[in-house]
Amino acid sequence: MNKILAFAGSNSPTSINHQLILNVSQRISEHEVEVLKMSEMEIPMFSIVREKEGAPQVVKELYEKIRNSKSLIISVNENNRMVSAYFKNIIDWLSRIERKFLQDKKILLMSTSPGRHGGAAALEYSKFIFTRFGGVVVESFSLPQFYENFDLEKGTIKNEVFELGVVEVVTSFSQQIKE
Repeated sequence: MNKILAFAGSNSPTSINHQLILNVSQRISEHEVEVLKMSEMEIPMFSIVREKEGAPQVVKELYEKIRNSKSLIISVNENNRMVSAYFKNIIDWLSRIERKFLQDKKILLMSTSPGRHGGAAALEYSKFIFTRFGGVVVESFSLPQFYENFDLEKGTIKNEVFELGVVEVVTSFSQQIKE
């Protein structure tokens, strides 16, 4: 059994990317999945001056959780066709603790948004940037038009095509992290 760390790139308490993380993490039974709720993490804005004081304890704890996990499931949110400032800030802090903080981590990368592109720009940016820090994106999935395709009350994907896509991606990811 492998340990997987799952989280969204959003600090919103009503994050739709967190809802997607919950849906996907519940589908994985053959591995241990720890889901973080990022809205509970107060992470100060990175700066060179702040860095001289040392990484905040919450960032050190996140770094250790990533380091102690074999794989990651991350769902990135998008603001103005880019990852959120919150998520970029997390990457800035983690990469200063250790440049290759994702070294050899297999990643299931996802995104969703209310729009028809499903956070595709943030997804593509993250695919690129994760490799820079040593991560290996083995699967990815984008859910467009979240509110039309996701049932918030049930926590399920309503659209049959997207449901099949998630099943395929999760199955493939689960198989790839067994290796």
